[in-house]
Amino acid sequence: MDGFKDFWNHYKGAIIGIIIAVLILITRLQDLIIAVVVIVLGAIIGNYVQQNKEDVKTKLKSFIDKM
Repeated sequence: MDGFKDFWNHYKGAIIGIIIAVLILITRLQDLIIAVVVIVLGAIIGNYVQQNKEDVKTKLKSFIDKM
């Protein structure tokens, strides 16, 4: 029994992570998680562009000129 306690204490984070990952895959929550991440990234990028319009314009222009 002592070996099991040592094993659990050493690997409990990995075991819990595996269980959560399996539950996400079984319930197909990964689609929802990816959608939420894309929405949050879009909001962050949109806010950055709105706050730094001139900087974004110059970077975009220099990128287009390089092409």
